[in-house]
Amino acid sequence: IFSLQDPHPSGLRPKSGPQAGGTTLTITGINLATGSKKDVQVSVGSQPCNVTEFGDEIVCITGPNSKVEDVKVTMNYGGTTKTVPELFSYRENPTVTKFLPVNSFSSGGRNITVTGTGFALIQSFSLVVYAERPEAGKMNLKRFDGKLVTRLNETTVVFSSPPILEDPENYNITTIILMDHYHLVVKNESHSFVYVADPTFENFTDGIKKQVNKLINAKGSNLNKAMTIDEAQAFVGDEPCNIKTLTETDLYCEPPEVQPQPKKRQKRDTINNLPEFIVKFGLREWILGRVEYDTRVSDIPLNLILPLVLIPMIAIIVISIICYRRKSQQAEREYEKIKSQLEGLEESVRDRCKKEFTDLMIEMEDQTNDINEAGIPVLDYKTYTDRVFFLPSKDGEKDVMITGRLDIPEARRQTVEQALNQFSNLLNSKSFLINFIHTLENQREFSARAKVYFASLLTVALHGKLEYYTDIMRTLFLELMEQYVVAKNPKLMLRRSETVVERMLSNWMSICLYQYLKDNAGEPLYKLFKAIKHQVEKGPVDAVLKKAKYTLNDTGLLGDDVEYTQLTVNVYVQDGGTDSIPVKVLNCDTISQVKEKIIDQVYRNLPCSQWPKAESVVLEWRPGSTAQILSDLDLTSQRDGRWKRINTLMHYNVRRDGATLILSKMGISQQPEDNQQDVPGERHALLEDENKVWHLVRPVDEIDEGKSKRGSVKEKERTKAITEIYLTRLLSVKGTLQQFVDNFFHSVLNSNHVVPPAVKYFFDFLDEQAEKHDIKDEDTIHIWKTNSLPLRFWVNILKNPHFIFDVHVHEVVDASLSVIAQTFMDACTRTEHKLSRDSPSNKLLYAKEISNYKKMVEDYYKGIRQMVPVSDQDMNTHLAEISRAHTDSLNTLVALHQLYQYTNKYYDEIINALEEDPAAQKMQLAFRLQQIAAALENKVTDL
Repeated sequence: IFSLQDPHPSGLRPKSGPQAGGTTLTITGINLATGSKKDVQVSVGSQPCNVTEFGDEIVCITGPNSKVEDVKVTMNYGGTTKTVPELFSYRENPTVTKFLPVNSFSSGGRNITVTGTGFALIQSFSLVVYAERPEAGKMNLKRFDGKLVTRLNETTVVFSSPPILEDPENYNITTIILMDHYHLVVKNESHSFVYVADPTFENFTDGIKKQVNKLINAKGSNLNKAMTIDEAQAFVGDEPCNIKTLTETDLYCEPPEVQPQPKKRQKRDTINNLPEFIVKFGLREWILGRVEYDTRVSDIPLNLILPLVLIPMIAIIVISIICYRRKSQQAEREYEKIKSQLEGLEESVRDRCKKEFTDLMIEMEDQTNDINEAGIPVLDYKTYTDRVFFLPSKDGEKDVMITGRLDIPEARRQTVEQALNQFSNLLNSKSFLINFIHTLENQREFSARAKVYFASLLTVALHGKLEYYTDIMRTLFLELMEQYVVAKNPKLMLRRSETVVERMLSNWMSICLYQYLKDNAGEPLYKLFKAIKHQVEKGPVDAVLKKAKYTLNDTGLLGDDVEYTQLTVNVYVQDGGTDSIPVKVLNCDTISQVKEKIIDQVYRNLPCSQWPKAESVVLEWRPGSTAQILSDLDLTSQRDGRWKRINTLMHYNVRRDGATLILSKMGISQQPEDNQQDVPGERHALLEDENKVWHLVRPVDEIDEGKSKRGSVKEKERTKAITEIYLTRLLSVKGTLQQFVDNFFHSVLNSNHVVPPAVKYFFDFLDEQAEKHDIKDEDTIHIWKTNSLPLRFWVNILKNPHFIFDVHVHEVVDASLSVIAQTFMDACTRTEHKLSRDSPSNKLLYAKEISNYKKMVEDYYKGIRQMVPVSDQDMNTHLAEISRAHTDSLNTLVALHQLYQYTNKYYDEIINALEEDPAAQKMQLAFRLQQIAAALENKVTDL
């Protein structure tokens, strides 16, 4: 009797895979083996799934899908379609964020750790290396497969680099990670994988190394080019030799105390039964010879050993004492000499600082007059909040919250705006908003960057009711604090912006301290910025390397003596009157740097945002009746092989004071410049390969490296990195700027001056919560306050003065500001800063002042605690004034639209959360959200 079975699929595994496909999908159920393998077709969404196994379970390989989505899995049995009850989820393809180490010897075997995202989706990993001779093309392409060593977790896998050709330098190497059907070519600069030729070792002399209780030394070349001391292995016979040092030419290891036996395989051909010395790098081994322990000492009788050892030892001790006394006297003389030199150096630096400070104060007097005339260029409230909240976002200045452009068709504008206003009313329901935030934070895809952006949108959307915003922030903070207290690690709270409420606090402080910045702290901060800018610009600045002669940052210090002269040029501005404007420049400045200094001086009474860009103006030099267009690069630029030097005033022979320069806007007068330097593709080539351009210090490339290895010692000395003598410049700049740094610290860390009510209010809130949770550790409370104000607000403003001022911050100025910001951070911590000779120069620079700054912070916190409390009513009044003054200027509607995108993305999860919350049920919040969604459902497609 024949009976037709009816297949019933019940489930599948796994339930997700990458967009690229290649997932081995197993379908379970009843009677799946109906018919034959060729009778069944499986589809995952719209993509066929290639059946590889047919039986009680059906196994197939998924195909690629064009987008991330959940899809149905269907099975077709000769015209009858069955649907698996569970959905299959196509997820984003995995990414690689780190690839270490980035090189291997050609013999392979080096463990390569790959870190990324989405690895949990992948069932099969492999590493493939392709080697191709540049001249041979793809016909000569060779493939080498590496093994997967282990999968550590969902974000990390470890491969073993495969062995390849002996001469890898002659091949173009491409590394590919195969993840199911997804092929990730790792080519970019930070992740490129390089093979180098295997190292070479020198065999032991006569094949035997005499060992007398000391380290074994193996000599060779390129030993550490693709190997570390932790990876390398050495053996004496079967026993390990503990590697102590690994350099380019030497390997030192400590052998076992007792001479090991030779390996079993080598006993037959071993001379005098000696063990071999073996070095193993990855997959390759080198046998350098045999090791013989010297045991002759044990054969000498004891009655001979004692006099032979003791008599010389006593003699050595006597001689050592005599030498020590002489050395001590010599050391004292050397110490006095060095002390005298240091005092002379200190005196020299002090005199130099005094002179520099005097010059700076004279210059800053002019700056102060400019400030008094034009005022400090504090940004308006909207621009300030836009930059603080949204400039760090991935879109930067093009972020929709900054541009404010929201293109809504006129036919839908009224409907959309009404729906967004209803959404605003919904956000003003505390029950809805708390549920909304909790639901988003429970989503794995809701990243730290998304939390920061979401909190900033919320700040703008609720700016009209800052009292309500503060209440929400307070509620979320109480929840957050409870979590840290229960976990018994309260010190970690506020350490980072890992939650929405922590970012809300950052924004709240930024809002509440705007007026304080404008009226009080802004002036000392702006003067500090201008003083640093002046110090940096009075000396050479390498336009390519972004390094300066005068800086506070040792990594940004120009470590070469550059000859230069200060010039005062007379500048005429086209259509700007007949009077010339004197401008101080350096003869080693690039033309763009000269333009920037001229623009800075000519337009100093206008906001920086209204200044012309350096690339939008033309600079002419008129040595006489003729005129010459000055450019960074033109036909006269100095060339040396593949290197091209950027033009300076010195290049054009502008060497004396009083030179006449004319500044004009791009237009007809640009034409001579174009004609002069219009070499086909020259500007384009410059943009494509900036590494071939240099300004003051030419970077060392592979060709120069080869020459320097063959060059003289003097040449090598001249091209080496920053020497200690240049570090005195840091001390000089620090001394010159010290008064401005102190003034800023005093302005923001003095409770006897104005303290913003928000600071007192929030610090009291933290004190109350510490008392409530019986936290008596002052370190914990100090950390909370430090993380909520100095590190969360002041450090951000210090590093980014363009957030509050209408200024342009050059990288070299930013580097010095970062040092002061780090000093500010160090001053706010209670941990003792132990310094040594190996401490970074930036730490040593302000080591003497740190203790004073720490006391200022302690006194500031104590002073605020003793102030009269700010009541909830007073704080609400203050917040209401901020709302009234500034809300109308913000892009509230755009913020609501952007917030709704999160609602749309996690719609089902939010609806479920609202339906499960009794308070939300009573207010029918889920229904209200559904109504808003219905009104906006065509919004995305219409935009």
